[in-house]
Amino acid sequence: MEKSKYRHEYKHCVNLCDFIAATSKIRCVAKPDTHMTGEYYTVRSLYFDTPDDKALREKVDGLGNRDKFRLRYYDGDDGFIRLEKKSKRQGLCLKLDAPFDREMSERLLRGEYGFLAEEREPLLNELYARMAGELLRPRLTVDYKRKAYTYPAGNVRVTFDYDIRSGGSEEFFSPKPASVPAPGVIIMEVKYDDFLPQVIADIVQLIGRQTESFSKYAACRLATL
Repeated sequence: MEKSKYRHEYKHCVNLCDFIAATSKIRCVAKPDTHMTGEYYTVRSLYFDTPDDKALREKVDGLGNRDKFRLRYYDGDDGFIRLEKKSKRQGLCLKLDAPFDREMSERLLRGEYGFLAEEREPLLNELYARMAGELLRPRLTVDYKRKAYTYPAGNVRVTFDYDIRSGGSEEFFSPKPASVPAPGVIIMEVKYDDFLPQVIADIVQLIGRQTESFSKYAACRLATL
């Protein structure tokens, strides 16, 4: 399981003008993320939740300490899937991940999860415990396009997510985009370790845009209720 650390993470809902202005500036000072070989790359995630929507309720209620699990792959490459656990503790965020594969994912989608208890990766064992104890199950597929930039000082990563779409868990391996669009939603996300360099802060502090607690999973779920 990949070692990581708690980081600062801030999100802003931005409009198209903000999006164009911010990306035109940040690419002058920051490098494209290694995933971004073109203008953008695509992200597909499969989110987990309980029958009583624990993850959704904790997000909507603004609970300070919470966890969520998801499977994720990029640019349609289901040969490289990661299981991720995203944790929030007192305003700081931590992401842990572990290798997964399509066969394992399809077993989960069929309702099989006992095999996770036999794996050597601790994160897979934890997912088994959550599925057995909390009845955590695959719930929602979310697709989007992402522009991503990195800046070495402060270990900064700035991403812009757009063309967000959602669908059922059965769409996780569909060759088509997820079926339900979320029109007009563009999310700028800023992550860093101990400090945010001023050159980046000047770009991301957009006029009239307040930091928000935004979740693509929650937004897509609420849109379908």
